[in-house]
Formats: sequence, structure tokens, C-alpha cells
Amino acid sequence: MALPLPPGLTPPETAFLCEMEMVTVIPRQRLEGLELLGGPIPPLNPPYRTSLPLWLALLLKRQRRANVLPPPWLSPPSLHSILDFEKSTPSFSPPLPLPPHTTTSPPFLPSATANAPPDALPYHWLELGEMLLEAASDDIPEPDNVRRLMRDLREVRMAKMRAGVGVLEGGREVKMNGVGGMEVAEGRAFIGGVVDGLRKIGASKEMSRREREAEERENGIGGGEDDEDDMDI
Repeated sequence: MALPLPPGLTPPETAFLCEMEMVTVIPRQRLEGLELLGGPIPPLNPPYRTSLPLWLALLLKRQRRANVLPPPWLSPPSLHSILDFEKSTPSFSPPLPLPPHTTTSPPFLPSATANAPPDALPYHWLELGEMLLEAASDDIPEPDNVRRLMRDLREVRMAKMRAGVGVLEGGREVKMNGVGGMEVAEGRAFIGGVVDGLRKIGASKEMSRREREAEERENGIGGGEDDEDDMDI
């Protein structure tokens, strides 16, 4: 008998979906086009840039058939700027702006291509950056510095998520605009545990309140009957 799956996407499932993100590559040799389920892939002619799904770009990179152009936000200056913003405000850095007259939304935006905005993190920023650092670190300027900045950025944003969940006890809402897919997948267990704990505490308080009101009501009714008897006498 299969065990019930937890609600929502797990981190491996989120990373799998991230592999459908489009990235920019520079082919190193001529390759014919492909007909894929997600759509046709045009022929690759060096040195012209082409946008490919991340999984295909990483495959060609490992085969030394293409180089990956990292998105502009995956650079030390951009990550420094975003990290400074995260440290200076309790809110998350704003997500990628929607292009005009578009019908798509994150994560279905060209957020990892060479034309992506440099000052905003995409929905799959964490897992996409880790995949590129693992498979195409030689195509990323200052990869060690980028890796360190991403680690700092992840810690700052996770601290914000934990702090935001703490205000739920007071009945206030938490604004999570700009949170990435992997951050949601990793924080779901923690946030769900906190919410369940608060729900149990609230139910316990409500039960205690009802018991106290019932006891006070019984005492009040008993006192009222004694007063009526005294009035009849």
C-alpha cells in the first residue's frame, strides 16, 4: 500500500520543474533542430545565441557542445545589490515584473535568459543557480563569490520566512510576495507545522473558554433561582 504523499511539491519535484526554464546558450558546433514535446528547438549554429530548456542546455554543456550564458542576476554585482535590499527591509525583494500584454506569470517567464532583468530574482532562482554553478561554473564570472552570495541570500530570506511565520500567533497575515519555488518547498513543512500547532492551541483555548462560560452560566442560573425563591416568599 502506497503511503499518502504530502501536500504540495517536494524539493526534488520543484527542481525537476526548474529544468524547463529557458536559458541562453552559445553552441560550439552545428546541431540540427529537435522536435520536443515542449515545442521545436531551432538548429544551433555557432556563434549565434539560442534559448534552450535548462535540461538540454546542461546536457550540451556536459558534452562540451555549448556554453551557457548565465542570466544577469547571477553575477556578483546583482547579487550584492539584492542582498543589500534583503537586509535593509523586512519584505522580500520584488519579483520579476510582468511584461506588458502578457498572459503568463511566474514561473513561466523568460527569467533565466541573457535578457532577464539584473535586479530581480526569478521564481526558480535558488535551484537554477545551484544547477548552473554545478554544471557550468566555468561560464559564470567569479563562481566562488556567486556561490557565497547565494548562500548568504538564502539564509537571509529563510530567516525572514521564519520571522514572518511568528506573527501568525497574533492573528495577523504574512505577506510572501517574491518567495521562490524551492523556498516554498523547503519551508512548507516548517510553516505547516507552525500553523497546525497554532490551530491546536487556538482550539484548546476555545474549548477552555466554552467550559468556563458554561460553568459561569450554571452558577448564574443557580443564583437566579435563589433570588426568585426569595421574592416569592
